[in-house]
Amino acid sequence: MDRNTIMAVVLSALVLIGYTIVQVKFFPKPQQEQVTEQAAQEAAQAEGEAEQANVASAETASFVAAEDTNEPVLTEQKYVVETKKVRVTFTNKGGDIVGYELLDHNDSKTGRGVEMAENVTATNRAFALSFGGADSGIINDLFVVKEFPEENGEKKIAFAKKYSDFTLVKQYTFKDDDYMFKMNVVVDGGENFTALDFATKNGANASYTLRTSPQVGPEFNPKVDRYESRSFIALSEGKGKRVRLGNNQYKEYNKPFNIAGIGGKYFCELVVPAENGNFQTAWYSTNAASGKTMGDAQALLVRKPTTQKQTNDVYYIYVGPRNEKDLKKYLAAESNQWKLSGYRLTDALETSGFLGWLETILKWILELLYGFVHNWGVSIILMTIILKIALFPLTMKSSMGTLKMQEMQPKLTAIQNKYRDNPQKMQEETAKVYQAAGYNPMSGCLPMILQMLCLFAMYNLFNNYFEFRGASFIKGWIDDLSSGDSVYQLKVFLPLIGNHVRVLPVIYLVSQLFYGKITQLGGTMQSAQSSSQMKFMTYGLPLIFFFLFYNAPSGLILFWTISNFIQMIQQIIINKTKLAAKNSNVIDVKPVKGKKRK
Repeated sequence: MDRNTIMAVVLSALVLIGYTIVQVKFFPKPQQEQVTEQAAQEAAQAEGEAEQANVASAETASFVAAEDTNEPVLTEQKYVVETKKVRVTFTNKGGDIVGYELLDHNDSKTGRGVEMAENVTATNRAFALSFGGADSGIINDLFVVKEFPEENGEKKIAFAKKYSDFTLVKQYTFKDDDYMFKMNVVVDGGENFTALDFATKNGANASYTLRTSPQVGPEFNPKVDRYESRSFIALSEGKGKRVRLGNNQYKEYNKPFNIAGIGGKYFCELVVPAENGNFQTAWYSTNAASGKTMGDAQALLVRKPTTQKQTNDVYYIYVGPRNEKDLKKYLAAESNQWKLSGYRLTDALETSGFLGWLETILKWILELLYGFVHNWGVSIILMTIILKIALFPLTMKSSMGTLKMQEMQPKLTAIQNKYRDNPQKMQEETAKVYQAAGYNPMSGCLPMILQMLCLFAMYNLFNNYFEFRGASFIKGWIDDLSSGDSVYQLKVFLPLIGNHVRVLPVIYLVSQLFYGKITQLGGTMQSAQSSSQMKFMTYGLPLIFFFLFYNAPSGLILFWTISNFIQMIQQIIINKTKLAAKNSNVIDVKPVKGKKRK
């Protein structure tokens, strides 16, 4: 293996590790909607929203009137609303959510549905309100509750609290077969009501702040689950933005936004205000929650002050899988039970940035294979084989180019020594050597670039593909392709490894070591420096990747491992081809004729 190949592999590894950071910074999410599309959507929905406001006002009026005759509630009570997809637990303290279970998606750690209202405490609940800005504490007053009878697959529950000069109402509406629910926040002012306007520590006054869940599920351990993360999502002025914060950070997003929320690897919460102009800012907050495995990651949406006697703010809130199948339903009215259209929640998906088109093609092939074998693990193996076979001609061409380079190296070294003081002449003579050998320096770059592009796209696909979650490859061993395999759980956490004994990463390490040895047989070592580099490539890099990938999703490690085994076979073929080429003198490098000295 020559120095250029070694450097290419090392650089590829470094690029792969930092790829996610680079694509987020330099390749932001695509536009959600053009201004004209937004205007059309707003115009189409304006009449409907006005009608909804009138209906909500009528319901609120009867609710508020009934409250005057009710005895005040003195104790906290819990209420449950269940649909085909979710089980939501409310408290009458603040009218907030304290539990949000996704019934269709199991959490392997708890044996129950994924909990989307994680880290709830007495002072921080899901979809709680606070008067004023994001720095204010949540409302902890006890609310009067009204449970509406189910009608046409629609379930409602409302909470009301009468203050001195206004009544605050929070109403939740659920469809039976939809991950999105509607939330109405109604401020019904009395005779002496002038405004809902509170000073904040951050300057601009605010009416109230709506917050998402303190953390979305499923629960993960940041020290071990390095491939799991939380990101804050905002769509502003038609463009998407994602922000990742470290522990105990607080960041303001002060642009108007269409959608805001928080996303995990496989699930997300997205808040869609029916009227985009009501919010003045969003705050993103992370806290290392005491006694919790994972800290908080919460979005706080600050509403502008209101001076109207009655306001009815409508929010459509998506709490569910972060996958294309469910998020794209809100693009067309006929695809969702809310009859919403033009909401590009799909912009919240994790993609390969500028390689998104390639990831889409690879995903289509993967799903096509799954349609035949009905096993995602087998589909990964078949797709890896197909990809490696398709790229093998390029790999062979690159390897033969390397062999030519090795054959030319003595002459190139002689030219460099002879014309070291004349760079132009050195370049001319080098070009003559390349021409005589029929070698194009760029011919070795193109195959490597194409392989790297496919590698990056497959890395992102296998690391984030929702369908791998809970998908079994070999029962009893790899039961979930979205997480690491585990044959034994230790009682202590080990550095870089955690507390799980995994077999697949060990197989990956062995395959990488063997591949390195086979690759070494096909190269020629010409110096002590190259020998040192080869030792690092053969033993050092595999160990580094072993620890990097130890807790990676099984689907991703399976791809790497199968790739290594296929590359071993291909490398053996390449080595034999190189040997045959040398023995038959196929590579003909003609001598460079120089001018005779007078």
